[in-house]
Amino acid sequence: MVVANPLLGTLLHAFGAMAAALCYTPQQKLRGWSWQTYWLAQAFVCWFSLPIIGAYLTIPQLGDVLRETPKSALAATFLLGVAYGIGGTAFGLAIRYIGYSLTYAIAIGISCVLGTLTGPLLSGALRELLHKTGSGWVMTGIFIGVVGTLVCGWAGRMKERELQAGDPGAATFVLGKGLLLCFVAGVLSSIYGIAVNDAGAPIAQAAERFGAGHWQMNAVYIFSNSGAFLTTMLYTLWLGRREKSFGEFRRATLPVSGALPMNYAMALLTGCLWYSQFLFYGLGHVRMGRFAFSSWAIHMIMLILFSSLTGIVLREWHGRRPQTKALIALAFVILFAAVMMLTYGNYLGEQAQGG
Repeated sequence: MVVANPLLGTLLHAFGAMAAALCYTPQQKLRGWSWQTYWLAQAFVCWFSLPIIGAYLTIPQLGDVLRETPKSALAATFLLGVAYGIGGTAFGLAIRYIGYSLTYAIAIGISCVLGTLTGPLLSGALRELLHKTGSGWVMTGIFIGVVGTLVCGWAGRMKERELQAGDPGAATFVLGKGLLLCFVAGVLSSIYGIAVNDAGAPIAQAAERFGAGHWQMNAVYIFSNSGAFLTTMLYTLWLGRREKSFGEFRRATLPVSGALPMNYAMALLTGCLWYSQFLFYGLGHVRMGRFAFSSWAIHMIMLILFSSLTGIVLREWHGRRPQTKALIALAFVILFAAVMMLTYGNYLGEQAQGG
């Protein structure tokens, strides 16, 4: 039995969110690989290989755990993972039309709310949760976090407009298609929260009965992540066939010395960072106590927070107008306040439970 500790749980969520915020940075070192080649390589690591290896190493009697778990839970978790994979593809397409910042803000904002509240709402537990001590802080933290996410997206869009003003060849901004894809991405991405927190709960409970302790969520990722990998694999293979890029796995298209080993190393690093967010998410989630449903909101808000910090450290905001810098600073303050509210609400809930 894992002892609830919301403060430690939030800290572990922070490590996961930090890993997620950094997982795209290795892509900048790629040479001579198309997007689909890189995406399939890193997806094989984070969505397929590491979840299986992680579960094998940390879940005692894994075979017995899976045999004891209702087959309906295994199937539901896998199918929800498939839907999440479609959402990830829509996310990537939306960036082409409205840019990284707006896509991230809108899609993550939708995912934060739906992924956090849909599970308790469908199970009928939300009304009861709202009457518990600390629930007001948790719900307010979710709302403030969405506001901070949107402000962050606004600041990011201002930055992108400044950059585009100095680049006549910048990509065309297509709002209608971009917003539609953001909506699809946000809704389907939120399903991952439902997959691991709700549909996958019987898998985690079976793993706990066999002594998995705080590693219990690793058993869930076998199904949620392989579902996402299936969708990703089918799409990237289709792109590879259409663009005849399969040869890149054997030879990078740019004549740069060491390009191919570097590309594989960067794909491996991306996959490890991306998987780390799931690993720490599970370790944090099992410690959140009675408001464990808020794990998805904490993770999403921290993801935006650390992504913004990463951009500042990498000097992506250097040279921008004072108004733009002030707006990203405001977003940072709002997001930090949201995390504090969520943490405090979880702490109050656990104190009341203990009392």
